[in-house]
Amino acid sequence: MKLKHYVTVSGTLKCRTGTRIGGSKEDLEIGGMDNPILRDPVDNLPYIPGSSLKGKMRSMLEYKYARVGWKYNAKNRTAYHDKNSGDPCGCQQDLNTCPVCTMFGPHRASGHRLGPSRMIVRDALLSEESKAALAKLVPQGLAYAEVKTENIINRRTNVADPRPMERVPKDTKFLLSISLRVFEGDDEALMKKYIKEALDMLQQDYLGGSGTRGYGWVEIEDLKGLDHA
Repeated sequence: MKLKHYVTVSGTLKCRTGTRIGGSKEDLEIGGMDNPILRDPVDNLPYIPGSSLKGKMRSMLEYKYARVGWKYNAKNRTAYHDKNSGDPCGCQQDLNTCPVCTMFGPHRASGHRLGPSRMIVRDALLSEESKAALAKLVPQGLAYAEVKTENIINRRTNVADPRPMERVPKDTKFLLSISLRVFEGDDEALMKKYIKEALDMLQQDYLGGSGTRGYGWVEIEDLKGLDHA
């Protein structure tokens, strides 16, 4: 395989509502936050992992093109659908048949012949504008985040069980960066189309946790690199 070039896709991911991508609960101090967001361990700033973005984009395309549960039979060299499986797609088919396996890599298929996965999704770092805005929360005891308290109401006793949740506040902006590897024989226009579709669906869905309760509504601003997609 010969690598022809890279396509750089960039933009700004803006949180339209508070967004939560959870961090580790390890090493928490007594009285600390039970449900922290993910932060850089050096500067304590929130970020969106490339793995979270890439995983969400992949799942959106799998649902759109009905690729969930597809697998590959190495003995017969054929793809088949396991209707009882919820696994990510591992069909190992070409880009025209499957938008997932070439772009993201087939699930549990180390010996496939599709070559390297074409999409590299970088961690989305906080914009300089949002760094300054969130720094104003630090004197209030909030580490670049807001705390939203939610209640679970016991249906029999009617007693509330409050739980604090950290979120990145609405209007926070992160820098989106995707590199698309284009090899000889690849349909560049089709790959760009799939990226555009995944990002469009992301904006209609949600990113991170608790999306059905209003968290994680995002929009993409100033998208570049997908001309004519």
